[in-house]
Order: sequence, then structure tokens, then C-alpha cells
Amino acid sequence: METTRVNEQGYTGLPTLLMALEICDSRWHVQFRCAGGTRERRKTVAAWDRQTLKGEIERAKARLGLPPQAPVLSCYEAGRDAFSIHRWLLSIGVDSRVVDSASIEVSQRAKRVKTDRVDLGKLMALLARVHSGELHVWHEVRVPSEEDEDRRRLHRERERLLKERTALGNRIGSLLATQGLRLALKPGFAQELQQLRRWDGQPLPAQLCAELLRMWQRRQLISQQVVQLERQRRSEILHGGDERSAAMRALMRLFAVGVDTAWLLDREILGWRQIANRRQLGALCGMTPTPYASGDSLREQGISGAGNRRVRTAAVELAWRWLRLQPDSDLAKWFMSRFGTGSKRIRRIGIVALARKLLVALWRYHQFGVIPAGARFKPAGREP
Repeated sequence: METTRVNEQGYTGLPTLLMALEICDSRWHVQFRCAGGTRERRKTVAAWDRQTLKGEIERAKARLGLPPQAPVLSCYEAGRDAFSIHRWLLSIGVDSRVVDSASIEVSQRAKRVKTDRVDLGKLMALLARVHSGELHVWHEVRVPSEEDEDRRRLHRERERLLKERTALGNRIGSLLATQGLRLALKPGFAQELQQLRRWDGQPLPAQLCAELLRMWQRRQLISQQVVQLERQRRSEILHGGDERSAAMRALMRLFAVGVDTAWLLDREILGWRQIANRRQLGALCGMTPTPYASGDSLREQGISGAGNRRVRTAAVELAWRWLRLQPDSDLAKWFMSRFGTGSKRIRRIGIVALARKLLVALWRYHQFGVIPAGARFKPAGREP
């Protein structure tokens, strides 16, 4: 479920206080304005000084001539503080908007002036336009519930651990290469490292050998943590009694859909995002076309790439597996008839189109039980 906002019906009966926040590590810059007016009030409070900010909101209402019960509409840019500020604002009755920073328009006429004061004024101007009913002013970040946000921790931690393990392995290989040596990263690495000899028959330098051993130990610890996370994930999928675990098991019954894909799709989008149609799903994953048409110039610039990169990457990988493991499905036949005889470049372009179609098909299967046409299922009783 998405975090619920304050009911906006109150805006029609009372004047609204607009509040823009510029979030910094040590302090928050705040700007107030009465909706439809020009008078403003600027203040700076210490970061997370909630009582002071609440007091400033009440003082701003009094200074700008608003009644104490006037609704408050707030906005701030998404950043490292994530959604904790948003949830606190909601808890005190403020209608909060979390804004995607990349969607805020910037003048290209000259060099950009960027200060906290300028950014705050820009946010307030955009907030006033949003309150007046103007559409497409910015893109708001969809805020998950605390439970849904916490469910995303496991696979994102696993992703970071795998990158760290790969980086350590590459670094070990690079350091050995400086001595003209290679050594497989497998059990017994520490013992074999002690026996390595350089071109002149001498052992590795003491400090280099010690560094390699420490990196190998860190890599082993990361591998153990990855195994623990994967066991926890599989246990939750196979033995979970909630609807979401059942939905993931249903996805994994399809050939080509494994634990990684089913878990990521559910945790990132399918399990909590309220998706209305296939266009929203495509935009959510950054797989919408970006045509360029001006005068006689007409070309396609590729997909937007502005959505969830994890889902987009997983969808493309799944599309390649789908072609191999679901060759008789309608989607695979469509790809082969359209791109199968083309060059490698054409097939790489076509696989993105297949990935989007496949995501739509899996969303319909996940939400409404519509089986992808021609898809094969794994044998009954087989553990995913």
C-alpha cells in the first residue's frame, strides 16, 4: 500500500499555507507562503528539530493572516533522508509531497545559479503551481509503507554484497598480476598463496601477502552473508503464508522465472505499487520510447531509462531466458517473427521491446491471474 496523504478537500474551504523545505545535513531551510498571495516568510531550523518547525508553522499562519486550522501543503526534494520526514509531516497533519529532484525544471539560458535560497524559492514557485491545479509540474516520488520499504532491504543488500565480492576478487587478481601470478579464488586460497613464487623463485613480499589474505577473508565473510540472505529469501518464499509469498510462488511456476526475478518484481513494483495500466508500468520501469520529431527531422532516441533500473535490468535478462525456455509462447514467437532474422543490433533492440511486453504479461498474471499465452509451467510439486 502507498502512504496515504491528508485529505485535500479542506483546501476548498480554507486558505492554504504552502511550505517548501530545503533539507541539509545540519539545518532545514523553510519558506512559507499563503496560497494565492505574495507575502512570504523564511526561516532556518536545526535538522530534525520537530518542535521548532511545528512552532514556525503556527507562527507563519499567524503572520500571514491564516486561521490556526488552515491546511498545510508541503514539499521537499527526495534525498538521503528518504521518507522519514514525509511520514512525520503526515503524522502532524501536513500534506507532504516528495519530489524527484531530476524532474525540477532548470533554465538553460545561462549558467545555473544554485544556492539553498534559490532552490527554496524554486520549490515554492512550483508548489504554488501544483496547488493551483497545474499538471505535470514535477514528478512526485511514490512513498511505500514502512513495511514495504523494509521488504526491499534484503535483495538490495544482497546486490551490494555481490558487487563488493566481485570488486574484492578483481582487486586480488590485479595485485597478483603485478607479480606475474594467477590464483583461483576457491577454498584453499590462503594455503596456495603461501606457496606461490615469483619469477625469480622468491616468495611474495610480506605486506602484499598480508593484504591479499585480508581481502580474501573479507571476501569469504561476504560470501557467507550472501548465502544467509539467499536462505532467508528462499524460506520466506517457500514457507510464507501471506498473499505476496503465494504470488511469488505462482510467478516461479513459469519456466524462465526464478527466485531472483520473482522476489525483485514483487518487492520493487508488483507487490505494492498501484499500477493502473501497461503504460504506467512501462514508464515505471523506464521502458517508454522517446521520439524526436521537429520539422522534417524524425528519429527515435531509445527508451527513456528514467524508471526503476533494477526492474529494467531484470526484465531484459528475463527476456533472453524467456526466448530460450519458452520458445512456444506467443511472446517468443512474436520476437522471432519480428527480430529473429535481424542483426545482433536489431535483436538487442528487440529484446527491450520483448522485456516490456513480458513485464506487462507478468503484471497481468500477478494481479489478475491471466496466464501469458502459450507459456509453459514447471511440473507440479517441483520446488521453485
